[in-house]
Amino acid sequence: MSFKVFADGCANLPGSIIKDIDILPCDYVVNGKVVTYTGDIESFDGHSYYEGLKNGDKVQTSLLNTHLFLTHFTPVLESGEDIVYISMSSGISGTYNAAVAAAQELMEEYKDRFIHIVDSHGCGFGNGILALKAAELSRQGVDVKKAAKILDDAVPHACQYFTVDDLNFLKNTGRISAVTASIGTVLNIKPILFGDSTGHIISCTKARGRKNAISAIAAKYKEKHMDSMGKDVFISHGDCLKDAMQLSDMVKEINPDANVTVCQHEPFSGAHVGPGMLGLFFWGVER
Repeated sequence: MSFKVFADGCANLPGSIIKDIDILPCDYVVNGKVVTYTGDIESFDGHSYYEGLKNGDKVQTSLLNTHLFLTHFTPVLESGEDIVYISMSSGISGTYNAAVAAAQELMEEYKDRFIHIVDSHGCGFGNGILALKAAELSRQGVDVKKAAKILDDAVPHACQYFTVDDLNFLKNTGRISAVTASIGTVLNIKPILFGDSTGHIISCTKARGRKNAISAIAAKYKEKHMDSMGKDVFISHGDCLKDAMQLSDMVKEINPDANVTVCQHEPFSGAHVGPGMLGLFFWGVER
């Protein structure tokens, strides 16, 4: 290993595929009770969580603060290792800026060490696939500064397209207006969303009805996927496994060589997209 790789619970990575990645915990509050999510998606009770959201549970999330990064990064630097951290998008969270502040402070103290913060311009598997790539580069012995450039260059190719079932969750977090949510709900309009080049969530197309929305996401994979960067494909869902498996079948029909991982969508960003979220993450041409 040439450097230590960090991600956080938002990376959505199942324990079965996490290798050589340290996962930072994320705290969120459900009906006033603090829950610490350590990143173990396989032990996360997604059904209960998303049912709770559907039934009115109030979930609050907050950024990972600078102190958390200082606490976890310092022992690594003291041991003589460099660090790469894959952050959720700066366009949707202040976590990236908190990590950068911690890195700057620590590199002033540990002048022989290097820390690089990758702005994934995404969330969920959107930063998870970049963390997997970072770990692979470290295992290969790639120099940390060279790896940092490779990862930054890879960000635009970490494609992520998703839809939601209830537009009110996006309205409540300011992603769409109340009028748009109301009209979309009445007309059964499902937006297809993605993280743009600034890391903000925007709509790239719309579909009428859930079935058409799933087909539209699969069409994005057909249009954009690029196997030269890897055949691993990831699908996360807000407790809608049947839809996720349907999307998986569509991906495999388009590309029989695709290696598809399906799991629940992590709770931290899941609070903002709600039950019925369905996302597809893969390496492709620029978003």
